[in-house]
Amino acid sequence: MDETPELESPSLRVAAAQYPIENLHTWSDIRTKLERWVHDAVTNGAKLLVFPEYFSLEITAIFGEAVCQSLPLSLEKLQRTLADFLNLFRDLAQTHHVYICAGSYPVQVGDGRYANRSYFFWPTGHCEFQEKLQMTRFELEQWGVTAGQGLKVFVTEFGKIAINVCYDSEFPLLARHQIEQGAGIILVPSCTDSLAGYHRVRIGCQARALENQCYVVQSPTVGDCPWSAAVDTNIGAAGFYTPVDHGFPANGLLARGELNKPQWVYADLKLAELARIRAEGQVFNYRDWSGQYAHLPKR
Repeated sequence: MDETPELESPSLRVAAAQYPIENLHTWSDIRTKLERWVHDAVTNGAKLLVFPEYFSLEITAIFGEAVCQSLPLSLEKLQRTLADFLNLFRDLAQTHHVYICAGSYPVQVGDGRYANRSYFFWPTGHCEFQEKLQMTRFELEQWGVTAGQGLKVFVTEFGKIAINVCYDSEFPLLARHQIEQGAGIILVPSCTDSLAGYHRVRIGCQARALENQCYVVQSPTVGDCPWSAAVDTNIGAAGFYTPVDHGFPANGLLARGELNKPQWVYADLKLAELARIRAEGQVFNYRDWSGQYAHLPKR
């Protein structure tokens, strides 16, 4: 297990989107909107931008009402615009020289199955993806989106970054595996249709930051979309969660947006502080994982 995350920069400004899914009619409209959002974040100094889970379902509006009101048709038609989606974010990352977590996109992986993929873009235009591993009842029972494979960490000039897609953030061993591979930041694109759902993910995010002494960034979809059967209701607030110790917020909350308001939420992550707190903190959550069960009686 790495003793500290690999960090090469002391600070990183991150922008987390509270992204409104809107009824746009053309790919040009969608491209213009995303270009505006990215431009606004870059203008405010962000070097890493995080979009929400399933924000790509906004694209289905261009295929008309019959598609939007059908879960199977929504997934089927989205495959037509995957290449355009990837090319757009590749261009945006290169043009603005930023890293972008492009939320998630349901991708057909064969035999009628779909994986929920979160693509990560480098300033060079290179991209990789993290698939969602834990599926919600809605995804499994109504949508046919199935569990993906593998946990990854992405090497950047700011150190290693990992992604937990929404529900994945509620399962501590997933994040722990990525932390043990050196990740210092976990990004959580989310899409929830109730306050309870939002708080489940939020609590998971904060717990992962506490127990791993790392940063966790949540980005949700927001707003009502009655035209869509898939993302008709979206409730959430972007949040930045930290270790709870000297030099960090006493409640582990660095920044949070206004509930359900479309906006970017910004925070400056002091990456070198993670190594300090893991070595000098009041508690050693990160370190003490390795021995936490050693004292329990054997059966």
